[in-house]
Amino acid sequence: MDSWVNSAEVLGSDLPLELAGTGNRRAVLMGALREAVRSGRLAPGTRLPPYRSLAADLGLARNTVADAYAELVAEGWLAARQGSGTRVAERAAPVTPAHRPRTPERPSRPVHDLVQGQPDPSAFPRTAWLASARRALAAAPNDAFGPGDPHGRPELRRALAGYLARVRGVRASPERIVLCSGAAHGLRLLAEVVGGPWAAEAYGLPFHRGLLASHGVGTRPVGVDGDGARVGELTRRDRAVLLTPAHQFPTGGPLHPERRAAVADWARSTGGLVVEDDYDGEFRYDRQPVGAVQGLDPEHVVLLGSVSKSLSPALRLGWMVLPERLVAPVVAAKGEREQFSSATDQLTLADFVESGAYDRHVRRMRQRHRRRRDQLVAALERRAPHVRVTGIAAGLHAVVELPPGTERSVVRAAAWQGLAVEGLADYRHPGAERAKGEQVDGERAADQRDGLVVGYATPAEHAYPEALEALCRALPPG
Repeated sequence: MDSWVNSAEVLGSDLPLELAGTGNRRAVLMGALREAVRSGRLAPGTRLPPYRSLAADLGLARNTVADAYAELVAEGWLAARQGSGTRVAERAAPVTPAHRPRTPERPSRPVHDLVQGQPDPSAFPRTAWLASARRALAAAPNDAFGPGDPHGRPELRRALAGYLARVRGVRASPERIVLCSGAAHGLRLLAEVVGGPWAAEAYGLPFHRGLLASHGVGTRPVGVDGDGARVGELTRRDRAVLLTPAHQFPTGGPLHPERRAAVADWARSTGGLVVEDDYDGEFRYDRQPVGAVQGLDPEHVVLLGSVSKSLSPALRLGWMVLPERLVAPVVAAKGEREQFSSATDQLTLADFVESGAYDRHVRRMRQRHRRRRDQLVAALERRAPHVRVTGIAAGLHAVVELPPGTERSVVRAAAWQGLAVEGLADYRHPGAERAKGEQVDGERAADQRDGLVVGYATPAEHAYPEALEALCRALPPG
């Protein structure tokens, strides 16, 4: 194996003096490395010292050097590959001092997509859906083609009541189910009916928090750790709490059984409302999916669900399983007629569920998503054993935990690899920043981690291995 150059060869003998006299040592180190490449002192392909060795030589913190390497990988000056260390990028040719170096242009659009939130569009069960549509239209009553009932079609509400009871442990009659165009639509209606303020997990979809805010409902963060949301932080002032108990989004843990009971007790004792976003509750790979919190107390929990993750977000079909007291206000807020979801799509989904096609499709997608997650874990173990996948084996995404302080640079490095992927910080509640650095029960909370939220469901089958290769290339060296 070839040896690396020493720090004096890399950076020159005066660098330690420069580092001693500056407050931004990372910037000085990056400038010295750029100049060494620009001047030709470091030729393309030259292997650099491991960041631990260079940090020891220069008297710097390891994170400072690791982050400098990662930034220069993102800019295109360096290249990192597991097993061969960090090298000068082959395209980083020296230029004359009279000319400014051209920074490599960032790809105009990503080649690979590992952004969470969408199943592979090619996996939509077109043949089975078409068969259900034909049966549903043939059997549809005449009133299905008139003005729609804002409750939603009774055929789909009956089908969902049976399915949710069987698969998710939900306790509800069809009369408690109101159809909507997705979880976001359900949140809008609940914000209008319930009012605020709400509590929300310290990690979640910014879109949901913004949606609530646009309806005058402010949210405050509830901390998240390995056992899910810390529901003991809820107060009597909170009108509702938005949770993802089956698979915390995006950190990946389930809500601990004691906390499930505790949040139901909080709702009963305060008159508050638990809004349970069951966005991917059907997709658990290491065991049977855990039942919905709604089953503990149907009068104080709203279950929000949709087919956006299981079938396609293009269908715009979702549901709310409501406490009895909220059915009439929510229907009134929705309007006198169904304006949001096609009656024919509702009838088709009802047949799709009743015929067993939905169960068969979910089983196929469980196998596919589990295989994708296993491929991700195996690729990281092989190429980047210094990072790990956290959370339970569930859902359509996983969190890849990164060394502290490297998240932003890794996201930028991924962009240079033509890979679209998001950092964990993108999902952090703005109010949670004030609590960053605190400890809970002597342990670091999940909201203090650096990581990537890797959506493994979106790429087509043929593109997924290349997407994983791009991901591994973007990760910081070990």
